[in-house]
Order: sequence, then C-alpha cells, then structure tokens
Amino acid sequence: MDKLNELSSRITTRYDDERHIKTPIDALSLYVNPQKTDMMATLYEPSLCIIAQGAKEVSWGDELYQYNAGMFLLASIHTPAHVRIIEASEAKPYAGLTITFTLEQIFEVIKEIDNGSEPLSDMQDSLYFATMDERLQDAVLRLVRLLDTPEDIKVLSPLIIKEILYMVMRTEGADLIRHYIREGSLTQRVVKAISDIKEEFSEKLSVKELAKSVGMSESSLYANFKKITRMTPLQFQKQLRLQEARRILLTQQVEIAQAAFEVGYEALRSLAANIPACSACRPRKMSSTTKADKKHKKIYASIALF
Repeated sequence: MDKLNELSSRITTRYDDERHIKTPIDALSLYVNPQKTDMMATLYEPSLCIIAQGAKEVSWGDELYQYNAGMFLLASIHTPAHVRIIEASEAKPYAGLTITFTLEQIFEVIKEIDNGSEPLSDMQDSLYFATMDERLQDAVLRLVRLLDTPEDIKVLSPLIIKEILYMVMRTEGADLIRHYIREGSLTQRVVKAISDIKEEFSEKLSVKELAKSVGMSESSLYANFKKITRMTPLQFQKQLRLQEARRILLTQQVEIAQAAFEVGYEALRSLAANIPACSACRPRKMSSTTKADKKHKKIYASIALF
C-alpha cells in the first residue's frame, strides 16, 4: 500500500456518520464524505488542507480551482471562499484532512530557515495549491499514524507538525508569510487590515479610516488587499457577514431580521441586497428549526448558498 492509499484508508476507517472528525491532536481534523456536494462557503484559517482521496473545487474571487488526491492547499491568512466536493462515492468517499497552524509556529519555522533571505517572489495570493512530494506525504502519514498511539501524541505531534511546516514553508506558497514577517512591509499592513475587518466585521467599515490605521493610502490598500484576497475590503466584509448570518440561521432559532442585525445590517433588505449571485452555487435547505415565513424564503435560499 502506498502512502496516499494508506492515508486515505486511515482517514476513512475513522468515519462513523460524522463527516468532520476531531482528533486528539488539536491541530489535526479529518473529513470524510461519501457524496458530492453543492458549493458551500468556508473561511480558511492559516492551515494546510490535504486531499487523500477524491477531488474538490474551490471558488475564490473570479477563479475556480480544482485540486485532487495527493494535492494540498496552503492558506496563509483567513480567506473566505466557496468549495464543493466533485469526486466522492460510497465505495470511494472523499477523504481529507486539515492541519491548522498558529502564526507563532509559522514565524518560528520561517525565522529558523530563512536567515534574512528575501521571499522567492513578489506578494502572493493567500491560497496556494500544489502537489505533495514524497517527504511531505511521509510526514503527514506519520502524524495521522500517531492517532493509533495516543500516548505518543503529546511529545511527537509538535515535532511532526513543525517538520510539516518546515517543508511547506520552503515552497513558493509561503512567500506571502515571508513578506508578512518583514517589519513594515506592505503585506504586513494588508494582513493587519484583514485582521481588523475580521475582528469587527459587524461594524460599519470606512476604507479611508482603515487605510489610515495601517499606514497606507486608500488606493494602495485597495490594490494590495485585492491582490492577496481577490476581494475589495468591502467585499471581504460582506462575505464574513453573510457566512456568519448563515451560521446563525443554521444553528439558532431566530428570525432572519435578527440574524441580519447581529451581523451588522440595520434592515433585512440590506442583507438581501448584499447577497451576490454565484453561478456555481445551488440553494440548499436550511435547518428545520429555522423560523421563516413565505416572504423570506428567497432570502433563506440565497443565504444557503454561502
């Protein structure tokens, strides 16, 4: 059995009708799905996402990316996107995993390996797709194997995660982070702006004030923000608001007007007006516990896209 087949086997054997599988390794989560899915909104955090079996599509900005078994997605910063599983079946379910990283872990590794060297290229996108090499496959497999020996997790998992970080941080995909750790760099300022929006997405956003707070001109912030996230600052905020509104409606028994208010919209029509069209998306049913009347059905269906 090769490494990729062993990895998918170890992931799928832990499937018990629960698609998101938490593990005793805090940074590691597994995902199994025997069915293809419609487009769903997600917010990538700094992490490494790996497909062991099956395939996915990621809609990000105006682009549609496909990545398959043996490939990884490196998310350098918090990034809203839409994803769907396009290859899965009962016989061969989709199987993947996510390893999340703290910025402290990332900086520690980069500072040890870079020795002040310049990034490989100019400011990069916040999502990076590539194929795992044998060394990375081996390290990821060793991390998953630790689930069979819980007594080893506390000591060995941090070492293996650092090894994995070391390998992915040597790729071009880590250049955004290399730019970020350079004091006063444009990337550092843009990432600060992204963090500020994420922390206060329900508040009214003034791009002028945001640019001033991170020491950039409006035009520079707009151009560099879009280069990294494929969105303008206002579009980024809207995505965060819509995703939070969707989460509230799926998990809480509230009226849609209340959800709209909680995410920063003063009126229901404001929420409806900010639901963008998504040609790759199809409506899904909301939770049966959600209260909705006929007047709001179209808005619910639209939010279900995200």
